[in-house]
Amino acid sequence: MIDRQQLESILARRFPGAPLDQIAAAANAIMGLDREPPLDRYCGSGTGAGGSRARGKDDEVALPLPTATA
Repeated sequence: MIDRQQLESILARRFPGAPLDQIAAAANAIMGLDREPPLDRYCGSGTGAGGSRARGKDDEVALPLPTATA
């Protein structure tokens, strides 16, 4: 596991003109990535795509793509 000072050193070498506050903010963000809970990839109960409401019969939907005939 990399510690914060090593990470700041790597960021300072990678971005030589960056101000120290930006390097510190980037280090905070990178170190915080480990602590975030995993995102729920499938909204809701997994019964379909996530959305704000069900599609009704009067909703407009794009026409299907034509099938290739060879």
